Amino acid sequence: MSLYLPSGTTGEERQAFKMKCLADFDTYITALRKQIPNLIICGDYNICHHPIDIHNPISNKNSSGFLPEEREWIGKFMQSGFIDSFRHFDQRPHQYTWWSQRANSRAKNLGWRIDYQLVSNDLKNNLKDAKILPEAKHSDHCPTLIEIDF
Repeated sequence: MSLYLPSGTTGEERQAFKMKCLADFDTYITALRKQIPNLIICGDYNICHHPIDIHNPISNKNSSGFLPEEREWIGKFMQSGFIDSFRHFDQRPHQYTWWSQRANSRAKNLGWRIDYQLVSNDLKNNLKDAKILPEAKHSDHCPTLIEIDF
């Protein structure tokens, strides 16, 4: 499944919309998993999960995309039966998938990891590799790669 979850960066109304989308998506996936238990959900979640997923967690602590309630949501979502495929293979900090187009952020690697490839726990043994490809510069995001053996 390919996914885009909205950003909440333009204010309280947009943040409330984002949180509603997160709740609705969670409900949808809970129902879908009853029919299709093995899912791979790739895309832009617009949330950094851990402090190592954002270039400056202290100054961004009140920024949409790194708010406690967003981080709590993605943590619970993963705990409901998904593996963060990239972190399964790579625990290094400063591995980002998105950079602001301001202040030469990408060249300075001042980014955020907001793109994920979440894999159902039952597919853990099928995971062979997952990578971020920051050298590919087609937009403010970079591609991510997942290798699965079926």
